[in-house]
Amino acid sequence: MNSRSWFFTFPRLLLITACFLYQPLGDSEKLTAGGPLPEPPIAQKDRFLEELIRLRTGDQVGSIDKTGKMIIQPQYDLADEFAEGLAAVVIGGKIGFIDKAGKMVIPLQYESALRFSQGLAAVQIGGKWGFISKTGRMVIPPQYDEADQFSEGLAPVQVGDKWGFIGKTGKIVSSPQYEYANQFSDGLARVQVGGKWGFIGKSGKIVILPKLDFVFMFSEGMASFKVGDKLGFIDTTGKIVIQPHYDDCSEFFEGLAGVVTDGKVGYIDKNGKVVIPPQYKWGRNFSQGLAAVEIGGRWGFIDKTGKMVIPPMFDDGMVFREGLAAVATGGEVGFIDKAGRMVIPPQYKSALRFSEGLAAVQIGGKWGYIDKTGKMVIPAQ
Repeated sequence: MNSRSWFFTFPRLLLITACFLYQPLGDSEKLTAGGPLPEPPIAQKDRFLEELIRLRTGDQVGSIDKTGKMIIQPQYDLADEFAEGLAAVVIGGKIGFIDKAGKMVIPLQYESALRFSQGLAAVQIGGKWGFISKTGRMVIPPQYDEADQFSEGLAPVQVGDKWGFIGKTGKIVSSPQYEYANQFSDGLARVQVGGKWGFIGKSGKIVILPKLDFVFMFSEGMASFKVGDKLGFIDTTGKIVIQPHYDDCSEFFEGLAGVVTDGKVGYIDKNGKVVIPPQYKWGRNFSQGLAAVEIGGRWGFIDKTGKMVIPPMFDDGMVFREGLAAVATGGEVGFIDKAGRMVIPPQYKSALRFSEGLAAVQIGGKWGYIDKTGKMVIPAQ
């Protein structure tokens, strides 16, 4: 499997420190009564979802709002993020769901659970997985050995060692026959058959034959695939648009994808045209028109023509979010704007990127939240 070693591609929040990057738990990871798999970021490494964020006090977890007001008192052993108005919580080894007022809407009873998606949540009880509604009604009885979230009306489920897909009523759309299966995205789901990868459509029919050594998820209508030790790109019909001759690559973001040739990072468009020649040691995805790149041991930011709009002067650099990007210099982290101005001076040991106007920062061994002026809105604790 491609390690993405030259690229930092982060679908969720990122933690930047003066010396390393941290990637939190993926959105579809499970919360289990014995602990998360793996343990998700709690409190300081969290983001605001549906106006609330988790806060750990001692051994208990609660939730605060953007002003720092305690909305749900710390009382849970573990808690997940809110999704569609509900959040999974753990007390005494059992999982239930609370609403934003802290009311236990679905009683503690499950062994594991996924977040709600499209009105349903996968839950494990008695060792088997089924799906519940937001009232706690078991819509699809527990009968599967494994399950994932619903996406585009379908969910992957496992029976024995094979994966298939079901609809929201539990009807089988594609019988368990795949060695592995992912959620649907853009009308396609990645599946593995005989050690090879392809895609099926929502009818369950094969759209792209499983003949690839490995294929990544579609992004902006393109998916990278691997043949031998080289990577290229296919479109949603399975047509090879960009031949596999790259050592590594990222997904497409804002029309461009990072590619590696002879140990150097450059960027191509969806036709395979080299827009920015390979010349950087490291690179990140484009976001808000800019990408952080490392050259000569320093990080700067380029635009989509390859022009270095923010000179390489940092020890590290993040993607832009909400007009600001975290950068590390001299062992501390601050934030710059798209003109390269240091809007929030380097003073933090670590920081998350901005989300809904706030960013988590670490200072003095504690975490708090700042606004875009650098004001500490929620005191470090």
